[in-house]
Amino acid sequence: MFAGIIAGITWAAATVVLGIALGMSPFCTTEQAIFLAPFVSTFLHDACSAIWATLYNTVKGNFKNVLKALFKTKSGKWVVIAAVIGGPIGMTGYVMAVNYMGASIGAVASAVFPAIGAILAYVFLKEKMKWHQWIFLVLTLLGVYGLSYGGAIETTNFALGIIGALLCSFGWGIEAVVLAKCLKDPEVTDEYALQIRQTTSALTYGIVLLPVLKGWGFTASLFAPSNGWLLPTIAIAGLFATVSYLFYYKAISQIGASKAMALNVTYSAWAIFFTVVVLRDTSVLNPTTIICALVVLICGIFAAADVKEIFKKSK
Repeated sequence: MFAGIIAGITWAAATVVLGIALGMSPFCTTEQAIFLAPFVSTFLHDACSAIWATLYNTVKGNFKNVLKALFKTKSGKWVVIAAVIGGPIGMTGYVMAVNYMGASIGAVASAVFPAIGAILAYVFLKEKMKWHQWIFLVLTLLGVYGLSYGGAIETTNFALGIIGALLCSFGWGIEAVVLAKCLKDPEVTDEYALQIRQTTSALTYGIVLLPVLKGWGFTASLFAPSNGWLLPTIAIAGLFATVSYLFYYKAISQIGASKAMALNVTYSAWAIFFTVVVLRDTSVLNPTTIICALVVLICGIFAAADVKEIFKKSK
């Protein structure tokens, strides 16, 4: 559970830092830049994360084991499939939901994935959650919705927005369940899976999505010296994301996909904390966000915890 909570905290930090990068001038100068920003930033984010993960495994002397896990085990190849489902497909769905149905629905799509993942984990992995854990999970998702709700919902294409929401929620849910199965293989540890996942995601974006969207020209322009701290900021976000994924995968391997997802989604509440402390933005503080943040944190933890088991051990 500690690993799952750290995953949520560091993912919130990654989200806030990436948000700072997206607010820099290259990403908001033209209509093309605004359209490509989510895809290009995610590509650079995952690429930086893949580099951090490679350095981590190289320093620990695990790089050969990563290659062995990738090329000589079925589980390693399934991690690649999970990476494509959760990375480019899931993230593209998230972008579609935000573009066509508004930011609040996009956030709801990201909040629904633990519920879908929990159901899939129950069906395919036989992971069981007590009735009170399901209630806490639902309350957690409602809390996330409360944090993301921004007033009137403006939709430009409801059908495409729904398709995007489904791609996102199922993509991220399926990814967690597949990874939970793969991490049961002793030859595929959470550290190896992380490097395979981030590298696969970055390569898929770079080789498939960016050429289709004609985004390589804009991506290359970001490396100009005039952009200053843009790339270092994205690299810092990638470092936080790498730490987050590392602890998230550790939580999946130790307590299961459904409980790890319930803890991971608390990032939405931690993001409020970082927004206030790091960015000094107190405008996000109001009774609704404070109450919803507490609901997300408390209910997320209880959704992952077996309360009766905790009391037994304490006695």
